[in-house]
Amino acid sequence: MGYQELSDNLIEVSASGSSTELDSVLQLPASWRLHHGDSLPSPRAAFRLVGPRDAPVVAVLGGISAHRYLVGPEGWWPEVVGPELGVDTTRFRVLGIDYLGGWGESSTPDGELKFPPVSSFDQAEILRRVVAHLGLRSLHAIVGASYGGMVALSFAARHASSVDRIVILSAADRAQVLSTAWRSVQRQIVREAIARGDGAAGLKLARALAMATYRSQTEFAMRFGGPAVRDAERFRFPVEGYLFARGDDYVQKYRAESFLALSESIDLHDVDARQVRTPATLIAVREDQLVPFNDMQALAARLAGPNQLIEINSIFGHDAFLKESATLNPILQNALAEQ
Repeated sequence: MGYQELSDNLIEVSASGSSTELDSVLQLPASWRLHHGDSLPSPRAAFRLVGPRDAPVVAVLGGISAHRYLVGPEGWWPEVVGPELGVDTTRFRVLGIDYLGGWGESSTPDGELKFPPVSSFDQAEILRRVVAHLGLRSLHAIVGASYGGMVALSFAARHASSVDRIVILSAADRAQVLSTAWRSVQRQIVREAIARGDGAAGLKLARALAMATYRSQTEFAMRFGGPAVRDAERFRFPVEGYLFARGDDYVQKYRAESFLALSESIDLHDVDARQVRTPATLIAVREDQLVPFNDMQALAARLAGPNQLIEINSIFGHDAFLKESATLNPILQNALAEQ
């Protein structure tokens, strides 16, 4: 696999027949004015485009831990994005980005300088810049799950002419107050740990707490309903091992400062759904604690454009978009079909 410099800093990673993979970091205007009024010096946006050269382009955006790699073993959604899957890479080119403030090669906290507040509108704007950079008239669709769904709604509200349809999984036009309460505690845990010089320890605890909100009561009762076990120190509950193992795994990949930036961005999210006229498919999970079904119903009622609300059930709650590929793939195929 070779690297070839293309025009305007675009790098062709590989090409085989009619299929290509493009990977690049787009340098944005020198002092980027963010949605909440702060400036971001020398901003950059990393993106990756994979699929048939002349196929329609579908942008795929995930939660705050997601990144521009979508397909294959390095991708964060390999059960949904790929040949003949929900987002079929034989029919579409798929575009992924690294979020501002998040994991990857887009502008992100360096652990030294204070990183400014980032909005879902800012993520939508860098996606729009990438679309323009690629010379695309518009996106065939944006598929957004969790935080990515918030970004998709922001994009449709601001840049309706640049996307034909949106598919929103477990995301609403504003954060649910109880969910903000949980995330506020998580962020304070991380802030206090950073102040002590051990941000990773705080991030481990915050992630453990977050996992308890991602999943459902039913799943936890099924998996961890056994009795506590006493050791030399104390009683230990079955669910503890799972939660803290997930926290340990998370700190190997993500930084505390990036978690703070994007967790806060979720709670600052607020889109006027009456400005969203783009056709929308909404997928809601009955067991989702973070984005309750009623919030998705309310979003559907407020959207100005045509929309369809699809309800699914899953013991995985908010994480259903990562776990229920067999259910989601046919839904996504239908939502993305040419109309």
